[in-house]
Amino acid sequence: MRTALFRISVATALVAAGYVAGRLTPEPVAEAAQAGRIFEMRTYTANEGKLPALQARFRDHTLGFFKKYDMTSIGYWVPADGPTSQTTLVYILAHPSREAAKANWAKFGADPEWQKVAAASQVDGKILAKSPESVYLNATDYSPIK
Repeated sequence: MRTALFRISVATALVAAGYVAGRLTPEPVAEAAQAGRIFEMRTYTANEGKLPALQARFRDHTLGFFKKYDMTSIGYWVPADGPTSQTTLVYILAHPSREAAKANWAKFGADPEWQKVAAASQVDGKILAKSPESVYLNATDYSPIK
């Protein structure tokens, strides 16, 4: 439980810092600010030595599928310090609603092109050490992003 709360705190601070520093592009922030949006923080733990392959898959393919299925990318991070900096990817998406998130993840997972990309990215071994962790978040009324 402490780990989950820590991750939420870190991710929230990173999003706020990026927003304030102007490092988040206006488009995702504006899209995410639409009424009723819900945020999803996901944490991926890669097998040792596989974080570069995971990042390449996101950079080259995954973000396009997210856009295709109405999942707005807010930000992507790796820890700055410690051993998790070599194995962990944390990101936040915005969805129109919790129901839309569920439906869009189902369409994403069933997409034959995504399945090809996922399989091709793992020909040299399984990328993830465990299933991704997901936490849904509601923006507070005082959050710069709603």
